Amino acid sequence: MRTELPSGTVTFLFTDIAGSTRLLKDVGPEAYARELAVHRTILRAGFEEHGGVEVDTQGDAFFVAFGTAAGAVAAAGAGQRALHAGPIVVRMGLHTGAPSVTPEGYVGIDVHRGARIAALAHGGQVLMSAPTAALLEDEPLLDLGLHRLKDFDAPAQLFQLGAEQFPPVRTPGAVDLPTPITPFLGRERELFAAAALWLDRGSRVLTIVGPGGTGKTRFAIELARFLAEQADGGSVFVPLAPVRDPALVVPLIAERVGASGDSAGAIATRLGDRRTHVVLDNLEQLLPDAAKPLSELLSAAPSLHILATSREPLHVSGETEFDLQPMDEADAIALFLERAQAIRPEIADAAPVRELIHRLDRLPLAIELAAARVKLLGPEQLLERIGQRLDLLKGGRDADVRHATLRATIAWSYDLLVADEQLLFARLAIFRGGSTLADAERICDAEVETVGSLLDKSLLRRRTEPDGTDRFWMLETIGEFARECLAATGEEATLRRRQADQLIALADRAGTRAVIERPQRWDFDSIAPEIDNVRAVLEWAAITDPARGLHLAAWLEAYWVVRDPVEGTRWLGSLLERAPNADPILRAHAMRALGGVNDIFGRPDDAAPWYRQSLELFVEHGAGPQAAHGRFRIRVEHGDEGRRGSGVASDRRLPWGSPKRRSAARRVPGARTSCRKGRAGGRPGARARAGARERGESARSGLDLVGGRTAPLGRRDRAQARQPRRVSRACSPLTRAVARARRPAQRRLCCCRARRSCRVGRRRETGGPALGGDRDGTRPKPDRAVGRLPEAARSSPSDLGPGCVRRGRCRRRAPDGGAGGRSALAGHCARRLRRRAGARRAHR
Repeated sequence: MRTELPSGTVTFLFTDIAGSTRLLKDVGPEAYARELAVHRTILRAGFEEHGGVEVDTQGDAFFVAFGTAAGAVAAAGAGQRALHAGPIVVRMGLHTGAPSVTPEGYVGIDVHRGARIAALAHGGQVLMSAPTAALLEDEPLLDLGLHRLKDFDAPAQLFQLGAEQFPPVRTPGAVDLPTPITPFLGRERELFAAAALWLDRGSRVLTIVGPGGTGKTRFAIELARFLAEQADGGSVFVPLAPVRDPALVVPLIAERVGASGDSAGAIATRLGDRRTHVVLDNLEQLLPDAAKPLSELLSAAPSLHILATSREPLHVSGETEFDLQPMDEADAIALFLERAQAIRPEIADAAPVRELIHRLDRLPLAIELAAARVKLLGPEQLLERIGQRLDLLKGGRDADVRHATLRATIAWSYDLLVADEQLLFARLAIFRGGSTLADAERICDAEVETVGSLLDKSLLRRRTEPDGTDRFWMLETIGEFARECLAATGEEATLRRRQADQLIALADRAGTRAVIERPQRWDFDSIAPEIDNVRAVLEWAAITDPARGLHLAAWLEAYWVVRDPVEGTRWLGSLLERAPNADPILRAHAMRALGGVNDIFGRPDDAAPWYRQSLELFVEHGAGPQAAHGRFRIRVEHGDEGRRGSGVASDRRLPWGSPKRRSAARRVPGARTSCRKGRAGGRPGARARAGARERGESARSGLDLVGGRTAPLGRRDRAQARQPRRVSRACSPLTRAVARARRPAQRRLCCCRARRSCRVGRRRETGGPALGGDRDGTRPKPDRAVGRLPEAARSSPSDLGPGCVRRGRCRRRAPDGGAGGRSALAGHCARRLRRRAGARRAHR
């Protein structure tokens, strides 16, 4: 389609869908959106074919300019014929004049006259003015006589294209709504959903609620325009942003509808029984005092319907709320590009634009303010300065004072809060990842009524987690303002300590710290929603209270191991460095956790010194069970004879302390392992299974290299050990990738009674395990643990790894631990198994 606007004598074609509201209600928003798209495609094809230029599109309406009246009539006729078989019917109006052409489009009375003519047509009907009819020669026209046009004093002579019979020309109510300068982009689905909601429920009040900057005013105007044909009494707009006295609301409505007085009775008399839509914009600063007079007005005037925009609902009878969410990503990007390209045409969709949209919470106001800055700062530079968004993003000279900056927009809502609400709003800023109501009550001393008020005022948002828990959170732009308010209160340190203690208690309940006294499930689902809050606390603690942060990081050991070893290594290492004077036992726990995280990430040489230091601290301070657990980890991960050059002492040289501690350590589950007598955890198999049943545990609870517990392998365990290893879904993608890359070699391993010696071999060669958990959230089981294998094992089925045993009977070691020794060992194992199989066959 051509893009240059015709000048001189121009014929305008206006189109609009007739009965759109009824069709939307009948077919639903999704089907209506599809039919609307088909309708647009058909009409645009006709416009282009006959030389039309699309000037503007509003909702389901077109404004098109043609250089000739004949081309405009041909396009209108072709469009009506093409749409005849579909569910959508369109009214059309034509008028010819000589408007002025400006960079923004056409200006002149002829534009308004053409729109008023189209508004009088019925669905499927094409009306035109006398000047347009005079320019046609062979078209069949029907003279309809003189009719009054809205806002025009003199009547106009109208003609109909074709001889089809239609009802008398429509005389709808007046539509007195603002006409925005910029087009309405996106949000069609929300528009249809809001219209369907209002019509289906038959409510008298529809309140569009949402935080500042979500575009409530513009959305309400478009919705009122979309529903205008339902309002035979007219649609009017009442701006209330400058008003501070609730007593003025009813008189302002009376003035806009043309009532003889400013009372509810005068308004009812003026409206009669004709349905009238009144848009009340920015009502929040007049609540709750304005709610009662509005309720009385609704009772006095049954034909009155109110469409309100507010940051909180009115809470009156017959009210329906529509929570306007931020724009979806596609619409938000289209809005930014539309506004930015008007200033810098070279701006295009790219990764920085998408990230900028995300950081601005997809708020229309923030997006428009950012687009206005691209003349000076490109998307990349805006991203670098996003931390200053509250003051960086500013509107033009004609912007409403409430929307001049993001700070002004949010401050408008904040200033309307009472003191208790302002205090809680600031305190809730500590929850970077949102919070449950219970956490808000425990940490911030929140009251249910105050939380509900902030939710009503759109400063808090609510979402429901998969487990059914409600979680309350803030948009990032609002959260940044709240953090400034929190810093001004001086309460952040106290609240952060409470939050840290709460998260430590959560880690205890979730079983993510290494507890060696009792088996416990890992409940990562309770940790995952809080991980952003964990990061916020650790960032604060790294500067203010490193010991408390170290406590939290160490207690999340299993979470770091399974979900994010990289982040766990970073936090544990940093906090250990920042808290050199922390409690020695706490530091020992953190060192052991750091060793475990490095180990699971495939860095055993980095893990070894941390294991050693942790063990020494536990022994030095009399923590016998913890020391035993440290010995256990080193034995399992590095073998009895240790790793040459790794700094890990052999099993016999590891510190044990006094004989009493040595005896106590032997009683700790998992303190010892044995392949020689078919034991794991130092217990015979049957006895251990009986003990497990007494404790209510599964006899297959397996070996936990993080928690330090073992359980014997029964017959079923050995059968499962022969199957290909499975990697837990609970593991991070990185851990799963490391594990699955070695599955083929895993299948070639012999079934080990306690699997310790197999891990020794794999560790000795590459030192890179990847240990997951079971799908039901339990601790890892020995038959599902995975690790790294030497390159030779991947290529040769005979290389089973050093120390691999069959039922605990093959105990020969490679003399030098080298590849040749391991190959010889593998051959020895295979020959021994063949001899035994032959002996059994001969005996039978």
